[in-house]
Amino acid sequence: MLNKQPIDPRLYRDAMSRFGGHVQLVTTAAGDQSRGVTITAACSVSDNPATVLVCLNNSNPKNEIFFSSGIFALNTLGAHHQALADAFSGRTQLTNEERFATGKFVTLATGAPVLSDALAAFDCRVTEIKEMTTHHIIFGEVLAVRFDEQKPALLYMNRDYHAL
Repeated sequence: MLNKQPIDPRLYRDAMSRFGGHVQLVTTAAGDQSRGVTITAACSVSDNPATVLVCLNNSNPKNEIFFSSGIFALNTLGAHHQALADAFSGRTQLTNEERFATGKFVTLATGAPVLSDALAAFDCRVTEIKEMTTHHIIFGEVLAVRFDEQKPALLYMNRDYHAL
């Protein structure tokens, strides 16, 4: 389907639903507060210094902790993590404590919650935050990594999960 600018947000979301993305869990903590959000908008920026970025919706006030804590962990989910992905996506009515109880979390360098059996986990110090329309782009220098044995990855495409 061809459309001229400006793009209708629904049309854009329909097109983006065909864009397969690796399902990630981004987590943070500050004091006795913790937060986790399921996302697909994350990628590597550089390997020297090791840097990743994540995109978080800025309309949810609960995400403020990501902008103030100075740390985050990017946890790459496997196919066996679908229930955990749902828990942190908001599809369930679980409390924050119940969400974190769906997985086993440890800490590495920064104190951000790291999923112990994530396919890969990147423990990061926030280096920059940019506001871009509906989202914040958070850049993080990777201070520690952890990875598990290779298992099928969890992808999200056509508004559904898929294993690869």
